[in-house]
Amino acid sequence: MKQAEADAGERDGLNSSEREEPAALRRENRRLREDVDILERATAFFAQETR
Repeated sequence: MKQAEADAGERDGLNSSEREEPAALRRENRRLREDVDILERATAFFAQETR
């Protein structure tokens, strides 16, 4: 009930989307870190191959 009131703006506090945002940002951050790791490994692989 309290969350529904916060979502409707009738009560102070975080609404549902504000509560979900940090988790979504953590997921995106983890995915981006994995992408960077893959690119770093690919760079190292191709750098060794050209020697």
